Amino acid sequence: MNPKRALPLMLGWLLLALLVLAAPAQAQQASGSSEPPAYSTLADLLENQETRQELIDQLRGMAGDVAESAPGEAASAAPSLPRQLAELTSRVASDIGSQLEAIASAIGGMFASDLESTFDMGVFISAAVNLGLVILATFVLFIVVRRLARPLFTGISQWSLNGRGLTPILRLIICVALAAVVDVLIVSLAYLGGNLIATFAIGQTGELSTQASLFLNAFLVIELLKAGVRMLFASRYDGLRLLPISSEEAAYWNRWIARLIGLVGYGLMVVVPLVTAYLSPAVGKGLGTLIMVGAFLYAVVVVLKNRKRLRDAFNAKAHQTTMAASRVSLQLFARTWHLFALAYFTMVLVLTLTRPEDALPFVLFATLKTIGAVVMGLLLSSFLTQTIGRRIRLSDDLRRKLPLLEPRLNSYVPNALRVIRTVIVVLIIMVVLNAWGAFDLAAWYASEVGRNLVGKLVSVATILAIALMVWLALASLIEHKLNPDTGGGMPSARAQTLLSLFRNALAIALVTMTAMIVLAEIGINIGPLIAGAGVLGLAIGFGAQKLVQDIITGIFIQVENAMNTGDVVTVGGITGTAEKLNIRSVGIRDLSGTYHLVPFSSVDTVSNYMRGFGNHVGEYGIAYRENIDAAIEQLQLAFEDLKASDEHGRKLLAPLDVAGVIALADSSVNIRVIIKTTPGDQWAVGRAYNRLVKLRFDEAGIEIPFPHTTLYFGQDKAGSAPPANLRVMQQDFTIDGSPAGQPKFDGGATDDRFIPDRKGANSASKRINPRHEQVDPENRKPSGGDVDEP
Repeated sequence: MNPKRALPLMLGWLLLALLVLAAPAQAQQASGSSEPPAYSTLADLLENQETRQELIDQLRGMAGDVAESAPGEAASAAPSLPRQLAELTSRVASDIGSQLEAIASAIGGMFASDLESTFDMGVFISAAVNLGLVILATFVLFIVVRRLARPLFTGISQWSLNGRGLTPILRLIICVALAAVVDVLIVSLAYLGGNLIATFAIGQTGELSTQASLFLNAFLVIELLKAGVRMLFASRYDGLRLLPISSEEAAYWNRWIARLIGLVGYGLMVVVPLVTAYLSPAVGKGLGTLIMVGAFLYAVVVVLKNRKRLRDAFNAKAHQTTMAASRVSLQLFARTWHLFALAYFTMVLVLTLTRPEDALPFVLFATLKTIGAVVMGLLLSSFLTQTIGRRIRLSDDLRRKLPLLEPRLNSYVPNALRVIRTVIVVLIIMVVLNAWGAFDLAAWYASEVGRNLVGKLVSVATILAIALMVWLALASLIEHKLNPDTGGGMPSARAQTLLSLFRNALAIALVTMTAMIVLAEIGINIGPLIAGAGVLGLAIGFGAQKLVQDIITGIFIQVENAMNTGDVVTVGGITGTAEKLNIRSVGIRDLSGTYHLVPFSSVDTVSNYMRGFGNHVGEYGIAYRENIDAAIEQLQLAFEDLKASDEHGRKLLAPLDVAGVIALADSSVNIRVIIKTTPGDQWAVGRAYNRLVKLRFDEAGIEIPFPHTTLYFGQDKAGSAPPANLRVMQQDFTIDGSPAGQPKFDGGATDDRFIPDRKGANSASKRINPRHEQVDPENRKPSGGDVDEP
């Protein structure tokens, strides 16, 4: 970032921090800076008669003035918000200016005065040497103990990365907690060793100097803070790092934060008290201010330096997330994270300048609460993702019984996780605001509004969870009944249709009831909604009579079991298979593959070919010269062949029913037979039986007559007919008895009509001249030279 652009930005953040934090600061100052009243002065005033009377007169005069100016002051009792902010900003700025002026004057006076009169160099050197020895011994002991504990940290890290039996996030939490305990023990041992060394080995034996005590206390606090930072940014052990970042990134941020903590901690907790004690309180106060300003500038430089790098990292993380809200939030945070960081450090600086007594503890605890809330939220979200966010795998037996339960659960769990993550984010925001004094979480929850809101949210969540469990239970029970591998075996078509309709009706009823209960729980009066729904339903009933007729007819069709899914029916003049059946219409797929949607209001008759059994009614014609009993016998033999078939034998329900001769037609004697089959198989059985009848009739020589054509050539007035010239195309003998293979031809025109013999064999192919009157039925040579010799 350009320094010229950074300067106005920093000034803006400084002003914003002053406005935001001035009210809590003044409130805490007012509550914490109450001085004991001057009881002795008041007592002296009351004991003296003159001063007592004077005080009474002054109080009466002040009461009169207040009474006279009450109307005007009442109007101006509550100043406007801009005025309050202006006064507050002016007060804070004047406090900071006066503080800096006092520091500068104190430092100038210190150097202008004689230091030798107030500063003992020998005592200072002795104290500095003793303190240096304590610092050196404490840090050496701390480093040695940490090196000895490295194998332990390595083992814990390896188990976190490669352990079995627990989810990765749970192993990580356990291992980080164990490592934190070990780290705290190491710091405690170093602190205890430093105390022993400072008490018995350095300085006067048996006494702990003030300087050593200041350093050891600061060492304990600072190293514990660094241990907390190492929980987040463990650079050497990948299995002990809570944040999912690389080792290089962890090392960078761990080093930067450790430097900042050491600079501020040791500076304010060790250097400033020592300077205050040995030099001057004003110098110590000024040094503390300089330390905070230096830490602020150092933090600002680091933030601006890493602005683009962290923005790219957050954007990459946003592209990996699946939730739209999380993706948008991460992208927005990627653009503005440096602003939040600058606001944080600016706020710390302002608090340090305006509240030097309690600024550091307040900022420390607020920061720890913020980091703890964010880390706990991230860990909880990761734990939920790894435990229930993965694809749910049911057992093979349960998957066989309830095939749709697993995909249904896998569709519900991501939505539930989104809701839980949203709740976690809201809780984190509330805890963070509470940590910084912007929101009193305990007071809000203790209020009636907070209790009611939390109670309603819990009630709504409970209602939704119960409704979801009821739906899962009932839907799974219906699937169990519909599954042919479980329940009572293969369900009937009626059961399939009714259970499917019941499942849809159950879903509609459950959604409606749940919505009504939730609305009533959150305080919405559902009485008008129910009344409005009734009026709307009545209006729809009058306006959509056709729809009502569809539904009522559909209900009765289902109750009477007129048809089910998979039945072959004739509905509304359309014959086909019922593929889809609901409360309003039926979907029919005909033989050509066309899908028809027939509303029940147009259905007056339902013809179902799939009820109980089916019949193949066959009518077979034989020639008049054939024996009827022999033909019936062949029909029986064809049925026996059908019954012996592996494919169609199991479909026959009764012996062949021969109805007998049903008609003496023009060219055939018709015999009817009836074959009783399983429902829906009558067409396949009929096709197979027709084939067998044809084979049996051919084998027995029984003629199945077919239409013949008789040609009439006409006569003239004398009663005679012109000759009919015949042309023999191919036959085994000639008309005039000549050897075969020597056909006779005429020279006239012929047509191409083919006349078979009586048996239908192609023994003679003839071409008939339409000019001839008749054809000799005995195939003899006509007289009168009708056939020309070649």
